[in-house]
Amino acid sequence: MALELDLSGRVALVTGGSRGLGRADALTLARAGADVVVADLLVESEADSDATDSYGVLATVARTQGLVRTESTAEEIRGLGRRSLALRCDVTDRAQVDAAVARTVEEFGSVDILINNAATLDHVGQFHDQRPDLWERDLRVNLTGSFNCAQAVWPHMRERQWGRIVNMASVAGTLGGFGQASYSTTKAGVLGLTKTLAMEGGRHGITANAIVPGIIGTEAFHMANEAMNERIAARTVFKRPGEPQDIANAIAFLCSDLASYITGVELNVSGGVELFVF
Repeated sequence: MALELDLSGRVALVTGGSRGLGRADALTLARAGADVVVADLLVESEADSDATDSYGVLATVARTQGLVRTESTAEEIRGLGRRSLALRCDVTDRAQVDAAVARTVEEFGSVDILINNAATLDHVGQFHDQRPDLWERDLRVNLTGSFNCAQAVWPHMRERQWGRIVNMASVAGTLGGFGQASYSTTKAGVLGLTKTLAMEGGRHGITANAIVPGIIGTEAFHMANEAMNERIAARTVFKRPGEPQDIANAIAFLCSDLASYITGVELNVSGGVELFVF
């Protein structure tokens, strides 16, 4: 029997879909047949420099360097023959999350797939230099944001007795991260949330899994220190960073019927960075 990864008739909501991993995820799900809502904190037609800059340095860089592609990604998806919608959504704001889910259901009839990709990763500093305000921000975005989105889609998935939730974790959450106390802590929390969603969702036809990326060649990666990037890449089996498409391929599989008996897993898409490589 031929096996086919087919998401036709499914509706996906991707947070942090403007660039990097989220954009790759959204486009890949669309190529597999899904209609996709691209949600992001930043949207081209709603650029507000004062508001944007308050969210951190990466948001500012994205705005000033033309890396905001929420609406253009939705347009590209429509060019593939799928339905798509671009929405501004701050995942820390439960009212905005609820509104985004409601709009998705109103426009497309359901929300079958949730990709919790929105995250912050610009709070870098050894533990004694970690800022309490950024610690709280990272908790709100990386962990509470995933909770908000999952809880908002939950009743719709339960009603349809089918759902796929994929949360974006990190090797920083499984291995720890030097100079990344807030990031690694929140990503470890995402793994606990994923396993709980898997246990409670199974009786309703909902699977929940976590992707554990390693070093991936996103825009944020290319903004980082080149020597540090080379050092981390050397820890991988392949001696190179992965690509956003590597993550997107794994997500598309987990969202398909081919993965209907897979739930609660931490799937490393990391080039073996967690192995004892020398």
